[in-house]
Amino acid sequence: MNFWKTLILAASVTVTVPSGMAWAQAKNSVTIVLPAGPDRLDPCETPRSVIGRIIKQNVVETLVELDYGNGKILPRLAESWQQPSPNEWVFKLRKGVKFHDGAPFDAKSVVYSVERTNDPKLTCITRTKYLDGTSIVASVVDDNTVKFTTKTPVPILPTLLAQLTMSSPNTPKGEYTNKPIGTCPYKFESWTQGTSVVIVRDDNYWGSKPAIEKATYVWRSESSVAAAMVETGEADLAFSIAPQDATNQATDKVYPNSDTSMFRLSVDVPPLNDVRVRKAINLAIDRNAFLGSVISSEAQLATQQVGPSVLGFNPKLKPWEYDPAQAEKLLAEAKAAGVDVTREIRMVGRAGMFANSNEFVEAAAEMLRQVGLNIKLDNLEMSQWLQMANKPFAADRQPNIFLTMHDNNSGDAAFTAFFKYHSNGRQSELHDLELDAFIDKAGTEQGDTRVADYQEVFRRIYEDKVADVPLFHMVNFMRVGERIDFSPTIANAVELQLASLKLK
Repeated sequence: MNFWKTLILAASVTVTVPSGMAWAQAKNSVTIVLPAGPDRLDPCETPRSVIGRIIKQNVVETLVELDYGNGKILPRLAESWQQPSPNEWVFKLRKGVKFHDGAPFDAKSVVYSVERTNDPKLTCITRTKYLDGTSIVASVVDDNTVKFTTKTPVPILPTLLAQLTMSSPNTPKGEYTNKPIGTCPYKFESWTQGTSVVIVRDDNYWGSKPAIEKATYVWRSESSVAAAMVETGEADLAFSIAPQDATNQATDKVYPNSDTSMFRLSVDVPPLNDVRVRKAINLAIDRNAFLGSVISSEAQLATQQVGPSVLGFNPKLKPWEYDPAQAEKLLAEAKAAGVDVTREIRMVGRAGMFANSNEFVEAAAEMLRQVGLNIKLDNLEMSQWLQMANKPFAADRQPNIFLTMHDNNSGDAAFTAFFKYHSNGRQSELHDLELDAFIDKAGTEQGDTRVADYQEVFRRIYEDKVADVPLFHMVNFMRVGERIDFSPTIANAVELQLASLKLK
């Protein structure tokens, strides 16, 4: 075992905290433990896992639903759809559906939801991650028919719509809401700040009635505490159990998720604007030392921001080798050329981003210090982290190595390339007009041409630009209590449909 692995294993030892007396669980109610609490509950933010796992397809639902296992698009609030021309799609809506507040679900409400999501006063991640870079206008054909018109061909538009939830037309525009109103089998009941969110079954739901009547969501940042809550019966299910706490084969279930972890680099800010420094950072991190310690041994080394199951993944890219001597050499070359490699660089993590994320960034920071970089480490809370994650970036910011985790369980590189790397992408540090044009072109293509174009996009990003530090294609452990019959899937990276949970 190498030095780093020994050190990381020692740092990741945790002590299980007794959770106290088990709560008396009502027969048809469940308690679910999340690694972090939501900062808002707006329907246009459901692609964020901290929100989507609570309300997506539970409180607010989509026109169509993505089968994450095979990439097929299934009917939901829309019963059928067709593409009469390259720039037009027509969707037939389910009849007789009402929102929880009694408002009718119809073509007008669909147009309203699209307009609200596209409202520039809201930085909805549904728009910035999935719809930016496209021009999509919804219009009413009749009460139960909606037409979507695009400026350029969008061959994956149904897949895009699997991420856009429908809100009551009584949901205000231009401001966020924390009281989501949808058409799902559950309706929002309460959010006690810092404590819990409660949703309850809506017996007027248009579809099949689920067995669970009430769900309470709580959050615990300590994996050992979350695991103990399920073990004692205080909770029924817990996300993001750390590998060292996943000790019960009967209840702890590992599943591949769609998340890829990485460090984003502020490529315009010295000394990170020098490619030699960016290469040195990649070479200085011993990724293999984390596998089987703070990161599950079943995770995979990442070479790009999307995983192997995503259309556009480039299989020719190779993981960075651990070579601290070469890192030191590159830094010496940069210094000789006048680059201030001694400038303080801020490494930014986030509490509860994934199990053991704090221990991970602490060890990674030390690895970078060992090759001579001046690293200041900050672990931020959710609101602080989000402020740094998204544009506008502070003009006077210091260079930063920013830990982030991106999911692409929708299966197409379009949901990553624009958002993360286009000059207009909400989380992009890059400004490369040639790359922008390539990303724009790839989004209009189909078949093998689309695949080849996105593969070239990722090659340019990771070999030519060295824009990031790719880390791991992640896996999760979920602890499922004895009362629940459920096996997690890749879908649970961003949602957990209560209707899929069976009570024993």
